[in-house]
Amino acid sequence: MMVTVVLDYKCQHAFTNPRLHKNRFSIPQNLHLIALNSPQPGNMQGIKGVDHQCFLQAQAIGLKGTFRAFLSSRLQDLYSIVRQNNRELLPIVNLQDEELFSNWKSIFSGSEGKMNDNVRIYSFDGRDVLDDDAWPEKMVWHGSSPEGSRQTDSYCETWRTGGHAVTGMASSVQEGYLLQQLPRGCSSSFIVLCIENSYTAE
Repeated sequence: MMVTVVLDYKCQHAFTNPRLHKNRFSIPQNLHLIALNSPQPGNMQGIKGVDHQCFLQAQAIGLKGTFRAFLSSRLQDLYSIVRQNNRELLPIVNLQDEELFSNWKSIFSGSEGKMNDNVRIYSFDGRDVLDDDAWPEKMVWHGSSPEGSRQTDSYCETWRTGGHAVTGMASSVQEGYLLQQLPRGCSSSFIVLCIENSYTAE
């Protein structure tokens, strides 16, 4: 009898939580892709430093998922950030739940991360990065190949240097792409994105 009660509770929770599909496994409906609240130079105190910024800013607005920087680094390929069982299942959406990509895998399908038309990217505090003057350069850091693999000569020395002579791979959000192959000096300050790679139910 006790087992039945526990299972019923879990099923009820899955039905009442709007962020979850209506089944006992509590699978999230989507994964958010959101910009940090300010542009960042190539020196972000390493991947752990920028991951921590993603965590803090998501927490500040009440998002319960785990957020990681949309960046490749020395020990990390961008493609691998989202868990394998979620790469084809869940759409990638902005802060307003508008669909940017059909799923994580589609970002790396050879189209240089072309976003859906007329869908914007917002920061954690709700600003449109293309319209807001806080981001004068409408470019995004990524440090990756179009397939999501690390570019060892183009990630600002593991995101720890802001030197002009060192480069990081970037892309033009203005043109609607996240994975163009545009090397830029690490002294530049660009958009940094955070991807939700897991979700914890309340």
